[in-house]
Order: sequence, then structure tokens, then C-alpha cells
Amino acid sequence: MVLVAVFGAALLVAVLLSGLAARTVLSTSLLFLVGGAFVGDGFLGLIHITPDSEIVSVTADLALFAVLFTDGMHVSLPTLRAGWRNPARALGLGMPLAFVFMGLAAHFLAGLDWTTSFLVGAVLAPTDPVFASAIVGRIEVPAKLRHLLNVESGINDGLALPVVLMLLAAAGPSAGTVDAAPETIAAELLLGLVFGIALPLVVNGLVRFRLLGPEPKLQPLLPLVTGVILYAACHLTHANPYLAAFSAGAVLAHVSPEAKASFEPLGQALAELAKFAALLVFGALLTPRLFGDLSLGGYAAVVLAIFLIRPASLLLSLIGTPVSRREKLVAAWFGPKGFASVVYGLLVLQSGIPGAKEAFTLIAVCIAFSIIAHSSTDVPIARAFDVEDLAGVPAGDDEAGTAQREPARTAGGIGGP
Repeated sequence: MVLVAVFGAALLVAVLLSGLAARTVLSTSLLFLVGGAFVGDGFLGLIHITPDSEIVSVTADLALFAVLFTDGMHVSLPTLRAGWRNPARALGLGMPLAFVFMGLAAHFLAGLDWTTSFLVGAVLAPTDPVFASAIVGRIEVPAKLRHLLNVESGINDGLALPVVLMLLAAAGPSAGTVDAAPETIAAELLLGLVFGIALPLVVNGLVRFRLLGPEPKLQPLLPLVTGVILYAACHLTHANPYLAAFSAGAVLAHVSPEAKASFEPLGQALAELAKFAALLVFGALLTPRLFGDLSLGGYAAVVLAIFLIRPASLLLSLIGTPVSRREKLVAAWFGPKGFASVVYGLLVLQSGIPGAKEAFTLIAVCIAFSIIAHSSTDVPIARAFDVEDLAGVPAGDDEAGTAQREPARTAGGIGGP
């Protein structure tokens, strides 16, 4: 109950400061992260959370599922087909480069063995646009840039997971129950995709029966029910929930635009609550001891991951594209480590493999530094694209017809990090 009280107090502060945060470098994501650290064992000791606590894995898992489900709803399939080249370069070249470079940094600087080093690289490869939502949620920002960041971050979570699981299996004896055989991983991904496509189609088909269909005030609950059933089905069958969530959101928005429109305010609010809760819990793990356990070489690897590895990898992948120099630089900078990395990092820690604790320490510190760096820079960079009202003007739809995130998701606002 203390955790609930702390979360309520932090949420109240976030709401009261959201208007100011939306216009400045102040970040509500950072507020929850720091708040969690302050009330955790490292400082006040009001809440006692350890990395193997069930609440850690559950909140991170729920937050990532909710984020991907709502992100999927903002993907326009026609636009995705028309503008696949730049995201494909980022995913097919930029992401593998970041994975390899991070693995090399973890080995030579942090002193991890080769397998664990590349495991760290795989965990930190996914990106999260939540901490750059003042950029991706505004029509003033060029559509190509927003599309690139949205699609890249929406898909790379699912692409990284098989690599993480296979490297976990190769790293040594595991205390976990994850079956990382290649055929098992492929089956889980395929089943997640099938669930993500089939369930929204089934629900949409049921709505079209003459005697069925929600009344207007209950219409927003239909996508919510779809998400709840999907989440449960994935965990009961070991289907990949993250690929299922993203594909379900995209399919639902495609087959039922009215359901997407009615659910969007509720969905965004629920996703934000899940993200804030995950940030608070994750912050409680960030004790002074954890930061003290990381070597100087580890800190060097963290700095390289944020300021060199991601930017260089994406810039290399975009060579020869029609994206402007300014847009390339912004896209290269906004590669924040988010909820996927938190979830995968916890998989590493709870696996019990040799070097799991050292790997998690490096991962956790990198995520914390990334949240600080990226959530405090999206508003100033957004102003460079002539985004004037960062606190509450609807972003609307861009010229390609892609529905964008509501302004409640701006990085400093209550709906964003």
C-alpha cells in the first residue's frame, strides 16, 4: 500500500507540473524515475523492491504491452507500405550495427565475456519514441522523420527478443524457464503475430452481427477488452506478447477506425499510467550501490551507447536517403532505451547466467542515463521545427493520413515521459 501511496503522490505532482514540463526541459519521466529512487532502499527506504521482485517484471511487461498496443494503432498500413524504405534501413542496417558496436564496447570497456557483451548489445538495441514524443507527435515535424522513429521503435522490440533469448541460451546454464531453442522462439513469434491479427478481426466480426455491438459510452472498452484477452492468451500459450500487441493495434486501427478513435483517449491514459508505474518501480532499483558497482569502463560504454553508437549506426544506415541532414541528426539522437530494454534486462538478471548481475548493472545505468538525456532534450529540439504550443494543442493528422499521438504524449507532459 505504501507503493500505491507513493505512486499517487508522484502522479499528483506530475499532473500539477505537466504544463510547465511540456514547455521546458523538465520531464515527468525523470520525475518518476528519481521519485522511485528516492523512496527506494537507496535513500528513504519506504518501499523495498529487488530486481527479482515479481512487481518489477509485471509492471515492465504490462507497460511495454500497453505502449506497443497503442503505438500499433498509430501506424497507418497504407502509409507504412508507401514509406518503408527509411525504417527498413534503420532496422536492417542501423539496428544490427548498434548491436555489434555495443557488444564490442561492453567487452573491451566493461570487461564482459563475448556472449554476455553481445547480449547487452541486443538488450540495448531497441529504441522507444515515448521519450521523444514532442518530436513524433507533432505535425510541424516532417512526416518522414516521425514515420521513421515511430515504425523503427514499434518493430525493433520484437526483432531484438529472439536474439536476446538465443544469446541467453548461449551464455551458459540458466536458472530461468525460458526455452530459447530457435524453433521455440520462431513458434512464439509466429503465434504472437497470429493472435495479434486474428483476435481484432474476430472481435470486429462479432460487432457486425445485428444483435451485437456496444452502445456509444461503452465503445472505448471494446479495444480494451481485445487487449486484455490478447495479453492473457499470449501469456497462457507463451506467444510473443509484444509482437502480438503491436500487430493487434495496427490491425484494429485498420479494420475499425471508429473503435480506434473512441479508444484513443482511454488507451493513452492507461498506457501512461502503466509507463509511470514501471518507471517508479524501475527507479526504486537504482540505488547508489548499483551505480557504484559499475566500473569506469562500464560508464564509458554507457556514454558511447548514448552519444556515439546509436547516432553513428543510424547515420550510416541513412546514407544516400532523401532525408535531410537536420532530420538525420534528430533521428540519430533519438534512440532512447525504454521499456523493452527494461523487460529484456530483467530477463537477463533473472536467468541466473554467469555475469547476469554485471550485465544488468550496465543495462540499468544505460537506461537511466538515456531517459535523463532524451526526455530532457525533445522539447528544445521540437522548437527547432517551429513547434509552438507544446502543452495542449491536438497534433491532428499529417498529410499522408497517418494518425499521430495526441499532445498528451509530449515528452514533458502528463501523457508523456
